[in-house]
Amino acid sequence: MTPAGASAATAAVEFSEVGFSYRPRRGGQVEAVAGLSFSAPAGSTTAIVGPNGCGKTTLLRLACGVIAPDSGAVTAQPAALMPQSDLLLPWAGALDNAALALRAAGVDSATARRSAAEWFPRLGLEGFEKARPHELSGGMRQRVAFARTVLSGRPVLALDEPFASLDSLSRIKAREWLRSAIAESGRTALLVTHDIEEAIAVAERVVVLSPRPARVVAVHRTPGGEPGSAEAVTLRREILENLLEEAE
Repeated sequence: MTPAGASAATAAVEFSEVGFSYRPRRGGQVEAVAGLSFSAPAGSTTAIVGPNGCGKTTLLRLACGVIAPDSGAVTAQPAALMPQSDLLLPWAGALDNAALALRAAGVDSATARRSAAEWFPRLGLEGFEKARPHELSGGMRQRVAFARTVLSGRPVLALDEPFASLDSLSRIKAREWLRSAIAESGRTALLVTHDIEEAIAVAERVVVLSPRPARVVAVHRTPGGEPGSAEAVTLRREILENLLEEAE
């Protein structure tokens, strides 16, 4: 296990004693995050795992500036959120969907399409530029959504369970392209996932959260290499033990 933070000089995202509560319309208050601190080093991928409803998505929303903490501070470079649903426009082709972030930023159509087209061979989408979302597999749709997120130009990618809707085999294949695509993009990534193996396979660091209200239980460095290596299996057991201990 490693220390919970990276130095402020190298952190792309830093949570410092962050607290946040939701206030449902019917009254009351739900404490989602309490006294949470950790940093995501620039240029790396940090996975966030924890039980259902513990506040993982809340952390991504805080990092993206969608919501502000009630206490503590979140310091982050500009971040783009990739939600669980791909949110592709059903009437537009894959290339136009990928180029949407650039078009929203005021880039002309031809330039946006050229920039998006550069990512299609990298993501195994070459030849599917004109395909509508219903003509693409779930994994291909997620690749288009990832390209759209990268093309936002923001230095931090906040990925909220991007493979939750995929079957097990598709998820395994998706891990392979995601890790290489993040590395090629040169961005910092925050990956929320329920899949411990996925976290180990894709990220350099895994942050383990407690049940709500979320706090950091442990931060682990991943061994790299094959997901089925002895080191990866050992780390998976340690993370699972972290989660089970907190659930008691």
